[in-house]
Amino acid sequence: MTVAAYVALFLLGAAIGLLGTFWYGQGPGPLAAILFDVAILAACVLGSAGMRSALGGVLAAAGWLAVTLVLNSSSAGGSILVTDTSAGKWFLFGGAVCAAAGGVYAFAVWSRPSREHRAGLSSSRLSERGRSEDRSRDGSGSARASRRTGR
Repeated sequence: MTVAAYVALFLLGAAIGLLGTFWYGQGPGPLAAILFDVAILAACVLGSAGMRSALGGVLAAAGWLAVTLVLNSSSAGGSILVTDTSAGKWFLFGGAVCAAAGGVYAFAVWSRPSREHRAGLSSSRLSERGRSEDRSRDGSGSARASRRTGR
């Protein structure tokens, strides 16, 4: 089931790239291109959160990058799908930045060192709180603990 979910995230990113390649110029100005950029960023962030791993976000970005790279390479005849307009630039460059940002976010939040760092911080906070409560009980606490007891 997990493998199917990862494949679905890759295909979601690929679908966003496929649809965006053909519909990036719809609507007023580069609005559709920007919405496709936001869609790939959301797919990366929500994919990593849903799978609770960095791979969930990276696969969505990889799907988008693979499809847009293949579809937007010039052919032997010289034709291209994404033109050199503001909407085309927003779609390609903005989408690449959003896909990269989503992948970086996924690694920053769900990588093992990040989880261990957060776990270390929470356990150190708990141990500090326990030490301050112990000091206040036996009277050898800080001024803050003595102010609380004086009220």
